[in-house]
Amino acid sequence: MSTTTPKIYCVGGAVRDRLLGLPVQDRDWVVVGSTPEQMEAQGFKPVGSDFPVFLHPKTHEEYALARTERKVAQGYKGFTVYTSPDVTLEQDLLRRDFTVNAIAQDADGNLVDPYGGQADLKAGVLRHVSDAFAEDPVRILRGARFAARFGFTFAPETLALMRKMVDNGEIDALVAERVWQELARGLMEKQPSRFFTTLRECGALKKILPEVEALYGIPQPAHYHPEIDCGIHVMMVIDDAAKHECTLEVRFAALTHDLGKATTPEDTLPRHIGHEQRSVDLLKKMSERLRVPGDCRDLGLLVAQYHSHIHKARDLRPDTIVKLFDSCDLWRKPERFAQILLACESDARGRTGHENDAYPQSEYMLRCARAAQAVNAGDIARACADKNLIAGKVREARIVAVGRVCKSV
Repeated sequence: MSTTTPKIYCVGGAVRDRLLGLPVQDRDWVVVGSTPEQMEAQGFKPVGSDFPVFLHPKTHEEYALARTERKVAQGYKGFTVYTSPDVTLEQDLLRRDFTVNAIAQDADGNLVDPYGGQADLKAGVLRHVSDAFAEDPVRILRGARFAARFGFTFAPETLALMRKMVDNGEIDALVAERVWQELARGLMEKQPSRFFTTLRECGALKKILPEVEALYGIPQPAHYHPEIDCGIHVMMVIDDAAKHECTLEVRFAALTHDLGKATTPEDTLPRHIGHEQRSVDLLKKMSERLRVPGDCRDLGLLVAQYHSHIHKARDLRPDTIVKLFDSCDLWRKPERFAQILLACESDARGRTGHENDAYPQSEYMLRCARAAQAVNAGDIARACADKNLIAGKVREARIVAVGRVCKSV
């Protein structure tokens, strides 16, 4: 066993973000020249199940022993890990994904950059550290996410390797939970369209989200902007939702609102059914496949079903508007209805030349909603002798209230 004094380095995203002048959120540490027994003797708490990771007794930050990995099976969990006091920092950094994440910093602030990460940071390039990149398909999704966050491009050899990983079927080994985790994080980045265009460029989008891939090449309706296809439109919509700092639920709805404008092998509805219902059908299957959380799925389904109605809000009759409110459960979930409107706004702005347009439909629908919500159902119930008529009376009062708004505008 080595008798060298253990050395601790800050690694990965914390170093990268500091060099980019960005706020550092979390710090990860690598310990070189130590053993699990020595770590525990210093009060560190072991938490790693696959390899030795410890929590600092005071800061609770993660400290991992330097390690190497070897691929033994398909998928992102198919690794054996070797850790020993003899594993060097350079060997540990070699197993990391991109050079910009393979920079370490010691306690004195000195940088250790054996693979050219600083040069790639300055150039805005994502380059894989070694061919071991191909052993973990999650790295394709992480790379797409970094492109969406930083606006970086990929080194040609890295993009070629990503394509090879897709062609070899490595991407097929990803489990639904991990795909959703990275998809959700990609949607929350600064320019989420880069996440999806990266996946498309390396061939992974048609494997992970065939419903979105199928939108490319599908013309927009003539009354929109036919010079951009449905795929480009959806990318503009999600970027608009990001620009306005919308929640994950809204961004997911923005991504999936138009799925029915294309067809995929999983599309079982006949062609004569409207694209809204086709979108709902496809989204249900997609959400089940990826195990999408209920809040995201439900908002996506409502936006897919009703965004066309909301775009034409001023043409809707008061009873149709109240029916829409019922379907969206405005009465119990008013916040969700506000999210629906945000997704519709982004949809309307997701067309060339309309990026800064106002969306008066939102204020109109909110005025109608406030009028309908102001109807006192309790008063109506108390005044109604036949309890079987209460629901109808409440609905009639809401229609009248919405009708007043319609006439006043």
